[in-house]
Amino acid sequence: MRIRLARWAVVAALGAGTGAFTAAPASGRPDAPPVGSAPASTNFHPAALQGSLDDVHRAGVPGVFAEVRNDGRTWRGASGVADVATGRPVRADMRHRVGSITKTFTAAAVLQQVERGRIRLDEPVGDHLPDVVPGERGRKITVRMLLHNTSGIPDYLPYAFPSLRGFPDRLDVSTRSLDDNRFRTFRPAELIDMGLSAPPAGEPGGSTGVYSNTNWLILGELLERVTGMPAEEYITRNVIERAGLRHTEFPTGTHVEGPHPRMYESFYGLIDPPRDYSVYDMSWVGTAAALVSTMDDLNRFYARLLAGDIVSRASLDEMKRTVPARALDGSPIQYGLGLHRFDLPCGTFWGHDGTVWGAGTMALSSADGTRQMAVAVNLMRWNEPDASGKPQPHPIDGAMRAFTLRALCGTAPTVPDPLP
Repeated sequence: MRIRLARWAVVAALGAGTGAFTAAPASGRPDAPPVGSAPASTNFHPAALQGSLDDVHRAGVPGVFAEVRNDGRTWRGASGVADVATGRPVRADMRHRVGSITKTFTAAAVLQQVERGRIRLDEPVGDHLPDVVPGERGRKITVRMLLHNTSGIPDYLPYAFPSLRGFPDRLDVSTRSLDDNRFRTFRPAELIDMGLSAPPAGEPGGSTGVYSNTNWLILGELLERVTGMPAEEYITRNVIERAGLRHTEFPTGTHVEGPHPRMYESFYGLIDPPRDYSVYDMSWVGTAAALVSTMDDLNRFYARLLAGDIVSRASLDEMKRTVPARALDGSPIQYGLGLHRFDLPCGTFWGHDGTVWGAGTMALSSADGTRQMAVAVNLMRWNEPDASGKPQPHPIDGAMRAFTLRALCGTAPTVPDPLP
């Protein structure tokens, strides 16, 4: 899901430099265990990584945890608490709701079916799902358009969560829908119909995509139709298990199984103090954003994907062909087939970010898989708006940028980085 106004992802060139790092314990902390070994580097130190992670916690995030990989060496770290009431510390190996990172898994599953000849990227989705996307829309919208978010189908979220409709133009919105839907089970067809019934976000095949979770529920229905099994089952067997992931799954209930942090939602200051939404029925996002995973599993997945082990090299090339798109907050992104492109001072990285209520995650990898970062936070939508509804800068934004540059480029910005 992407329903935030201020992206916590790194989107601008903030510095330059590359570096390797050792895998010694970070500040001697038990929550950042050493993995492997490497000689000391003048550019990248475990203490610097831990210090940057601590800065994110000090800036206001209750708990943050990450795994960074560089040339076969791995560093894991955590800072802060998993539970603000008990003070239980957050750990680097915790499971987390990873939101729209799920989309890369779904896209890989669709590309596998393209390789088997059961789906063609440029065929109308109505050829397979005339009952789901009927009429002219089904004839115009192709599978590729769904994956690229250029279908013109808007997001269903404002209709599934009606009390949020109108934000940020209206500052008097209610967050009641978040609680109303906590234990509600949505059917994919119900959510898809909400998106199809809303005013179109654009013409099918437009030059600029409009990010929409509706596309990804339709892709889940497509997978089920061509494979004869639930999309979540197919993705589990052919993507998650194929990548060798041990802690990644679609939840079957409202709880996250295994050690995990509580997940606190602020919704731009409308929920004060932030409320825990770690217990939630994730049917509201399904194949768009429901996965639970660990930072280790996410790095493993993107390494295998970018190595051509999950889909063929030809399919991977298709996934990396980006188009300009707009996120739900209106910010520009470069979006492929379930992959984001991020251009940093030290090179181009591929991956995805994701949020659901109270949980944020980002996973980025260099094209050759040698530099990777996966990081999670247990607070979301921390930027409070001013009287006009514009979200204001927050120290968390700069701290997250600094950690990402430390992790992937071996450096950090030397001057403050205001939000655009």
